[in-house]
Amino acid sequence: TITLDSRSEPFRIKGGTIWDGNYLYDLYQKAYTPWDWHEELFSLANSLGLEAFSSPFDHTAVEFLETLNVPAYKIASFEITDIPLIELAASKMKPMIISTGIARFEDISAAIEACERVGNSQIILLKCTSTYPAPLAELNLRMITEMKDTFEVWTGFSDHSKGNAAPFAATALGAKVIEKHLILDKEIGGPDSEFSQDSVGFELMIRGIREIEEAMGSKSYELTKGSEVSRKHARSIFVCANAREGDIVSLNNVKSVRPNDGLPPIHLKQIIGMRFSRDVQFGEPLKWEMLK
Repeated sequence: TITLDSRSEPFRIKGGTIWDGNYLYDLYQKAYTPWDWHEELFSLANSLGLEAFSSPFDHTAVEFLETLNVPAYKIASFEITDIPLIELAASKMKPMIISTGIARFEDISAAIEACERVGNSQIILLKCTSTYPAPLAELNLRMITEMKDTFEVWTGFSDHSKGNAAPFAATALGAKVIEKHLILDKEIGGPDSEFSQDSVGFELMIRGIREIEEAMGSKSYELTKGSEVSRKHARSIFVCANAREGDIVSLNNVKSVRPNDGLPPIHLKQIIGMRFSRDVQFGEPLKWEMLK
């Protein structure tokens, strides 16, 4: 239902893609997930604690997926301009994950308005570059935060690049959803194999994302317990040469060094020229009561 089985020129792929020369119907026939696979796949996924859903491409697909009680709807980049499809999927009141690969600003606005028109504000926009594979220089990951601020929705990243650098960066930028193509074995080949991640790389991606999420933490100037301990080894002012009571404090007898047991170094200029109030020994941390 994604296209027509036509051999006329508009249906032949061209433009420098990895699929040039193929007709749309033939390509999608290789790439689609048969409807009769869904129930078994979803059942297996659920048994493993995974949430499974699928991208619909017309109204019959939406109604079919409803029979499987999908938890969300993913709208592919090339369907973002199909407002009737988006309205129908959004009317099921499930989260809407909408990819923006070929979308202009007005397309994104229209898609969000379509969801909200039927009362659904559960929207996640995926930054996407619809080039296959997508060069890193064309990913423009800063749009993840831009779309979040502009459209006031959650944002994520639909990745067609090679490797895991982009998903890691997207996570650090606040992406809530990462989409990555998975292939069991690249030797099998297939329409998306060139920019798909095998199971080993996919596992590494997930582990890396979880580690990045943990590392992001919160916005706070408060020190962690470990940093508080380490702060004890910061610099402070110490006596660096023996001196007698009444001697003038100078850079010859005091110095800023580690650890942090004496006066803060910010006071170094202030104390130069003062006098010691008692005899001091090399290695003593300098305190105010030692000065006059």
